[in-house]
Amino acid sequence: MAKRSEADALMQRIAEEFEALPRQLQGVARYLEEHRSSIMVQRVGEIAEGCGVHASAVVRFAQRFGYSGFTEMQSVFRDAFTAQASPSRSYQQRIRSVIKNRASAMPAVEIASRFIDASRAGLDELAEQLDETRFQKAVDMLATAENIYVMGVRRSFAIATYIAYALQHTQKRVHLVSGLGGMFREQLRSMGKGDALIAISFPPFGKETLYAMRVAQQHKASVLAITESDLGPLARHSDVLLKVKEGSAFAFRGLTSTMCLCQALFVALAYRLELTVEETLPRGEYDD
Repeated sequence: MAKRSEADALMQRIAEEFEALPRQLQGVARYLEEHRSSIMVQRVGEIAEGCGVHASAVVRFAQRFGYSGFTEMQSVFRDAFTAQASPSRSYQQRIRSVIKNRASAMPAVEIASRFIDASRAGLDELAEQLDETRFQKAVDMLATAENIYVMGVRRSFAIATYIAYALQHTQKRVHLVSGLGGMFREQLRSMGKGDALIAISFPPFGKETLYAMRVAQQHKASVLAITESDLGPLARHSDVLLKVKEGSAFAFRGLTSTMCLCQALFVALAYRLELTVEETLPRGEYDD
């Protein structure tokens, strides 16, 4: 357990110092965060290749955080995570291997099966890694917000549209920041203290979403970020961050896990608000 605590403390330090790291070391940090469940079995050359840097950069990264070299840093993760190596990651690797090594054309139904399996793996990972404390803080934030703004562009737009639609079924005032007509600034102008912004974005991060988060901070609104990592600009501009990593197949990432997380967030919020109504209204007024 001590090793795991040290690994968690290291990841926290990396998140705190991420923005100050040189660009190459930021790449190593992202790779480490995304592959922390299997980092203990990878060679320094493999990690360097995955980051697109020279092996010496990986060594410098370890030294930056107080280790003599990569091997010492790697040992922090080995004992804590070897027994818990993520099955979803290894399964995704097997999917990619099958595709790469397949000689004949793949039937359409098999392509569908690959996507379904990848989505299932992503949901398993979401279930295992959902942070209860963060999720509760997210529900509390939205429950007390006067207005809820929702922001997501490109692949995240479908998720943002859904959660805005779902939240319309509560008594909250909900605003989907669509940017229709190029009016992002105008749609965000009325956001202020007591409001909340739900910002959904994944690498490469949408500049419009990052802009919305900065506006929220300037206007003293709370920010809930939904993304895949504690590293990067969304963490810096958010009050609460929910992490979700999608399963992928054929180099396409799904939306299943993110949609599930947002549905769960909506249901948890609706339940919380309904309990509040039930507690404040006389029984006779509430029942049909």
